Amino acid sequence: MRPTSIRSLLAVGVIAVALGWAFARLVDAWADRTFPVPWSMALVMAMLAVATWLWARGTKARLAGQPGTKPIDPLVVARSAAWAMAISRTATVLAGFFVGVAIALISHWGVAYVREQVIAAVVTIGVSILGVLSGLLLERACRVPPDSGAPSVDPKP
Repeated sequence: MRPTSIRSLLAVGVIAVALGWAFARLVDAWADRTFPVPWSMALVMAMLAVATWLWARGTKARLAGQPGTKPIDPLVVARSAAWAMAISRTATVLAGFFVGVAIALISHWGVAYVREQVIAAVVTIGVSILGVLSGLLLERACRVPPDSGAPSVDPKP
């Protein structure tokens, strides 16, 4: 697996912004109402971000062999790295989508209900960014330093 690049996350985020904006505008035009932004989305993303951050701390401690920790199975490390990549990409899509939704809803700012929707979108964006950061932190924690006794292999021929 290759490490997640910030460039790819930014590209995915920009595409998600465009999709979120277009989707919110379509709902506004076709259904003649604003796109609903549930507060539960922010709550779920916050729980995922905190859980991933705690997982990263534990994984890093176990890989470092800190006292009081059990050794970690290499398969668990590989699965943790896969989870880290999944959460960082999912949180990027979610953050970008709700940036687009917030941009689309700003034009109706005068309505109290829409203001609440924009605030919910902004909170979701914030906790999604924390999810991206915690995913990147877990991915970094899962990097195992190369064995000093083994010959290094260059991945590029």
